Amino acid sequence: MFTLSLATRRRTKERVMHALLRSAAFINMGALLAVCSFVAWNGAQAISWAFLTQPPRNAMTEGGIWSCILGTVLLASGALAVSFPLGVASAVYLHEYARDSRFARYIRLGVNNLAGVPSIVFGLFGMSFFVIACGLGISLLSGILTLSVLTLPVIISTAEEALRQVPMTCREASLALGATQSQTIFRVVLPSAMPGMLTGAILGLARAAGETAVIMFTAAVFFAKPDTGSLLRPVMALPNHIYVLATSSTDMEKTMPLQYGTALVLVLLVTGMNLAAILMRDRLQNRRHP
Repeated sequence: MFTLSLATRRRTKERVMHALLRSAAFINMGALLAVCSFVAWNGAQAISWAFLTQPPRNAMTEGGIWSCILGTVLLASGALAVSFPLGVASAVYLHEYARDSRFARYIRLGVNNLAGVPSIVFGLFGMSFFVIACGLGISLLSGILTLSVLTLPVIISTAEEALRQVPMTCREASLALGATQSQTIFRVVLPSAMPGMLTGAILGLARAAGETAVIMFTAAVFFAKPDTGSLLRPVMALPNHIYVLATSSTDMEKTMPLQYGTALVLVLLVTGMNLAAILMRDRLQNRRHP
């Protein structure tokens, strides 16, 4: 009798926990769908070919957001191109060479602390170091370098976790066949861990594309002509454009549809970039495990 009652209580607790977890998942999904639906409903009326291909005109009340789209893509992709190799190299050093040394523990502690620092702090750092100390000014390069510092902790953490998922037997088999440690890392470990590392790249890409506080101090300006030929020129970006329209506009009624349209394009752009990275990750994973 006692055994049956105990089993019944366990099943009841399991059902309650399952219901709570399912409810939390539904609440999160509902909130996400509500936000996306609200942005799509209000922003769809502003979307047109001219809106996507023309630069802003007439004090941001007319024209399109092509300059902002181009600036956002350059900032996000440039930041990922800088931070991903550095993050992977740091993770390889921490896991494959330093392992559990005291120095490695200090580095991991610093990386974990940096992951929780507010983005505006990174923006102030980028303005003080890259813009002023390094003399790069408000430019695309300053924004890329600052965003790469911002995304580096996430990439290091996910890359190191991906390295942990590679079985030690793979390393031991490679070393037993006469390969050096560096050959084992580059030919066995990294290819196996690359799909997991791309998860960190996806997270870093999404965060870099949606940041406002960082680029408003280092790269973004109120208006700039589209120019892909120089890294030392300021750019426009979708997050900063939304902020400018919402806080500095003199005609809110005319700019309100543009704000929602820009937000919708930003959501779609981040989603598209994430989907491309996910497809690349899945393709690499299927190639490793046909």
